[in-house]
Amino acid sequence: MRLTSLYDALTKRRNHGQKSLAILLDPDHLDEANCRHILELSEKHPVDYFFMGGSLVMSSHQAALIRFIKSRSSVPVLLFPSNSLHLDEQADGILLLSLISGRNPDFLIGQHVIAAPLLRQSNLQILPTGYMLVDTGRQTTASYMSGTTPLPYDKPAIAACTAMAGEQLGLRLMYLDGGSGAMYPVSSAMIRAVRQATEVPLIVGGGINTVDKAQAALVAGADVIVVGNQIEKNRDFLGEVSKVVRSFNAIKNMSPEPQ
Repeated sequence: MRLTSLYDALTKRRNHGQKSLAILLDPDHLDEANCRHILELSEKHPVDYFFMGGSLVMSSHQAALIRFIKSRSSVPVLLFPSNSLHLDEQADGILLLSLISGRNPDFLIGQHVIAAPLLRQSNLQILPTGYMLVDTGRQTTASYMSGTTPLPYDKPAIAACTAMAGEQLGLRLMYLDGGSGAMYPVSSAMIRAVRQATEVPLIVGGGINTVDKAQAALVAGADVIVVGNQIEKNRDFLGEVSKVVRSFNAIKNMSPEPQ
């Protein structure tokens, strides 16, 4: 499979120590007015990606929301699908998630078999992603719907070996996710263990609802941090977390190149 420009850009940023910020947009909790508000915020406070998807996606307006975003923003839209029904060619790419933290074959390979011909015919850039759910204090919709047990919060070695296996199987990204409504974020110890065990870009999301938590994830080794619900709860949050990412990158840019 040909590597994509989105993947190449993300890998280049990783190799230069640059961090990225993504906003997770759940169509079930987003209407056009809220979407417009988020786009206005993203113009003032730069973000790098919009992830579109959720664990259920009961609403039928995902396509309309993607179309709305694409008409008003140049930020790449990546599908974050929970099954093969949630494909949309209007997006720029897809995080092709394989739920490697679980043992449900439908989410390891089954849904992918169904989607493969559609993806082959589409123009979507495909980013094969090892998806790891982490226990963050309460059962999430993702763990319930997938019928899988999340990784234990205090077992970073299990997460590291899981990510290592995913990388050896050829997955190009790793995604540690505490899930929507997480009581607390993925631990720095787990992020650090996965970062040290793999070379591929690492995405971390779930429970990142303060500047300190965002900073901790970046310092531990996250290449992309994902925020969602907190943007609607706190109008200032996107600006604050965007500033953290940009400040981190500015400091990195000023650091001397290794000899």
